[in-house]
Amino acid sequence: MDHFSFTEICLHQLKMSGVHEGEKLIVLTQGNERLDYADAFMAAGMRLGAKMYHMRLPPVPPAGAWAVGQTGLAAMPEAVEALKAADMLIDCIFLLFSPEQMAIQASGTRILTAVEPPELLARMLPTKELRERVEFAGELLSKAKVMRITSQHGTDVTYKLNTYPAITEYACTDEPGRWDHWPSGFVFTGGDDDGVDGTIVVAPGDILLPQNIYVRDPIIYTIENGWITDIRGGLDAELVKSYMAGFNDPRGMGMSHVGWGLNQNAKWHRMVPGEFPGGMGMEARSFYGNVMFSTGPNNELGGPNDTACHLDIPMRNCSLFLDDEPMVLDGDIALKEMQYHWK
Repeated sequence: MDHFSFTEICLHQLKMSGVHEGEKLIVLTQGNERLDYADAFMAAGMRLGAKMYHMRLPPVPPAGAWAVGQTGLAAMPEAVEALKAADMLIDCIFLLFSPEQMAIQASGTRILTAVEPPELLARMLPTKELRERVEFAGELLSKAKVMRITSQHGTDVTYKLNTYPAITEYACTDEPGRWDHWPSGFVFTGGDDDGVDGTIVVAPGDILLPQNIYVRDPIIYTIENGWITDIRGGLDAELVKSYMAGFNDPRGMGMSHVGWGLNQNAKWHRMVPGEFPGGMGMEARSFYGNVMFSTGPNNELGGPNDTACHLDIPMRNCSLFLDDEPMVLDGDIALKEMQYHWK
C-alpha cells in the first residue's frame, strides 16, 4: 500500500477515535519495524491538527515463543512516563498484557494497537455500525452470570461470570484510558478464577493462535475449577502441550478470556498458505459467529495470572448461551440487534 493510501485509512481511524486539534499523540515503534505505520499516522494526525510524536525503541532479539506482556518498555521508566502524558498512544509493537500498558491506561491515555498488515487494516476499517453491535453485545455480557458453550463435536463448558468485566473491541478508541485493537470486532470476558468447568473439543478447522494454523484433528480439553487438567488428541494436541510446556509455567494451564466475534468483514478462510497476509491473526479472532476461548493470563481483565504462556483458539459452529439465552447458535449470531444485515 502506498503512503497516500495508508495515510487515508489512518485518517479514518483517527477520526473514529475522536482525535482533534491540539491533542498529543505518540506513535510507538521498535527498531526498523512498522516505520511506514509511524509515517502514515503522523501525516494523518497532523491533518487533524494533533501534536504528533514518534517514539522509536531500540530493536530487541527475537523472543522465540510469543511471550505476551514482555516489552522493551520494562527497562525504560522515563519512556513510560512520556507515554502517560499523551492523550493517545498508537502502539505498533504490541504492549497488551504488560504492566507498562496498564500503567499508561491508568493515567488516562487511550491506546490503539495497530500491528496487522496495511491491507487488512484497510479491509477491516472501524465503523459506527460495528461499534453499536459490539457495544450491545457487551451490555448483555456485562449483566450475565453464567456462560455456556456447546458444539456438535462434544464441547460443553460452563463459565461462571461474577468477577471480571465485559470488554468490547470495535477497532477504535475515543474514551480516556480505553484500549482497542485495529482490526477487531468482538466481545469477551473471563470466568471466575475457580468457575470454569467442562469439556472443550477444538475441532478440525478451528484455529490455533499464535501458531496461525487450522486444527486437523480434535483437541479435547478437560477443565476443572478454572484450570486445564487434561489435553488429549493427536498431533495438534501434542503440539499445544509441547508449546505450553516450553514456558515452564504451570499458570499457562489457567483459563483466560472467552467471547464471540461480530465482524462481518473478517474471513475465516484467510489463514491458509498463500492467503494469510501476516500479522498476529486478528482476522481469525474477529470473524462473524466465532466463539473464542483462551488460556493463560487474565491480568488484562484485572486477574492475578500474568503468565507469558497464552493461546487464543477461535472455533466455528459453536453455540454460546448467556443465562440460557442464545447469543450464537451453531456459528451464527442469534439476536437481531447483533446481526449484520448482508446486502
